[in-house]
Order: sequence, then C-alpha cells, then structure tokens
Amino acid sequence: GAGSSMAAALGGLGLLHGRVRLAATATATAFLGRPGCRAPVRGDAAAALPSAGRSYGSEAKEEEELRVRYLDDEHKGIVVLGLNRSHAKNALNKNILKMMSKAVDALKSDKKVRTVIFRSEVPGIFCAGADLKERAKMHSSEVSSFVSKARATINEMANLPVPTIAAIDGAALGGGLELALACDIRVAASSAKMGLVETKLAIIPGAGGTQRLPRTIGVSLAKELIFSARIVDGEEAKSIGLISHVVEQNEAGDAAYRRALALAREFLPQGPVAMRVAKLAINQGMEVDLVTGLAIEEACYAQTIPTKDRIEGLLAFKEKRPPRYKGE
Repeated sequence: GAGSSMAAALGGLGLLHGRVRLAATATATAFLGRPGCRAPVRGDAAAALPSAGRSYGSEAKEEEELRVRYLDDEHKGIVVLGLNRSHAKNALNKNILKMMSKAVDALKSDKKVRTVIFRSEVPGIFCAGADLKERAKMHSSEVSSFVSKARATINEMANLPVPTIAAIDGAALGGGLELALACDIRVAASSAKMGLVETKLAIIPGAGGTQRLPRTIGVSLAKELIFSARIVDGEEAKSIGLISHVVEQNEAGDAAYRRALALAREFLPQGPVAMRVAKLAINQGMEVDLVTGLAIEEACYAQTIPTKDRIEGLLAFKEKRPPRYKGE
C-alpha cells in the first residue's frame, strides 16, 4: 500500500545522501554518483583548458573547434564554451564531441567554475545538429556509435554540477537544440531559429530531444513540434517556454551571449556549494513524486548546514555586508 511505497521511497534515500554528499563537497567524482576520474585531467584535456583567468586572443588557433575561456575580473567563475566550426555551421562531428566531453570532464571537477555558458563563436548559427557529411561516409554500425557518443556527451553536459546557460544567437537545429535543451537555461535572439527537425530525415531526435523537449514545454507542444519538424523563432520559442529570455539581435550578433553573461553574473554572488546542491535537488526531484521530492530536498538541505559558507552568509547578513564565499 501507500505506506510500503513511502518506505521504499525513503529507503532509497540512503543512496541519495551519498550522492548529495558527493555533489555538495564538489569532489571530482562524476555528478549523480557515477564513478568519475579523481586524478587531474592531463594531456589534451588540460591543453584544451586555458589556465584560470587567461582569455584567448590572437593566440587562439583557428582550428580550435571548441574554445574554452575562463573569464576574468567581474566575470570570474564564468566559463564560456564556444562552438567554432564556421565551415560546417558548428555541426557536431566526432572531433567536437570528443573535445566537448574532455572539456566537461575537466569542468565538473573544478571548484573555481561557478557557471558555464554554451555559445557559438560563429555569427548566425548556434549549431546545425549532427554533421551529415561526416555521417554519409560512416558505416551503419559507426552511425549508432556516433549517436551513442552524442547522447552520452550531451548527458554529461546536463549533469554538470553548476548552472549552465545556452546562448542561442543563431540557428539551433536537431542535435544543436538537443544541446541547448541539456542546459539549465536557454536565452535566444529574436532572429534565432530553433527546431527538432529529425522527422524530415525519417529519424527521431536521438540525443535526448524526445525526453527533454516535453519536460521543458509540455507533452502536446513537444509532440506537435517533433511531428511537424517545425522551426520557431526566438519570439515563438519564448511564448511556448522553450527559452527563458528573448533579446533583439545586435550588430555584433552576440545579443543572446550578452544576456547570458548578465544572467550568469546574477548567479556569481551566491554560495557555491548551495548552487550545486540546489541544482541536484531540483534535477532529482523532478523525476519523482512530491513526497519523495520533499525528502530529497531535506537530504540536500542537510548538506548545506555544516558548510563554512553558511556561517559566513549568516555573519555577512548580520554585519550588513556582502558575503565572501569560498566554496567550502
């Protein structure tokens, strides 16, 4: 009966406590308790990540298909991942998925990272989806492993323990929109175009689209968009709840990115551990019934009580000054 299902739900919280503790202490283990790499990332991944505070400039090589920037000064703690395959409309190929996976792996274990923004470095396009030219050369067995890799990489991104924002300044189609759907928040220019267009190709979204779109905009609307392969602009995307903010495009073509940056700055002053635990509580709670969800919140809340940041927060409030959080 109800009592036994409740007991079973709460019984599962032993595992949850362990998972929450992992996230709350921001260890290098993977999010949601999956085993992760505790050792520092070496080789290509380390090379792909500039040291904190170093922004790219003319030294950034043109062939970098994914640019990783740790911002400075008032934006310290914000990391920008920029898709940069201008010749291919930022289409997702094997190489860019590998780079994204390495970058995300390094970011999830970096305590200095407070918010991640996904954007495009190519004007007019966010991401056109999977690289169909590369796919045409693949054997059918290779195609399924590529889709698995795309799905896994986008899942890793969704499981980043810090807030993530997708800045959509151009078209986000197919896998490109699936990438944006895996972020916590989406902002777009009014001229941006978004859609899951896979049914045109006689396939379905395979990197989370059929699951994340209905969770974002509701079942009926998600079905309509997927069945029709319809493309919507920023205004319509805002009206159906696909994005949180819509902005007029500017001359530089980076209006959504600027809005994402302003939003990320609103997140920076808050307690770092609290941010991670809040994201965990929301994500896990959304997949269960309310009673279990409230138990998850209780378990998560308990992880913020012993932190030094909480003591600093109360002290700062008492002394009427901004808190100086250290992520402890």
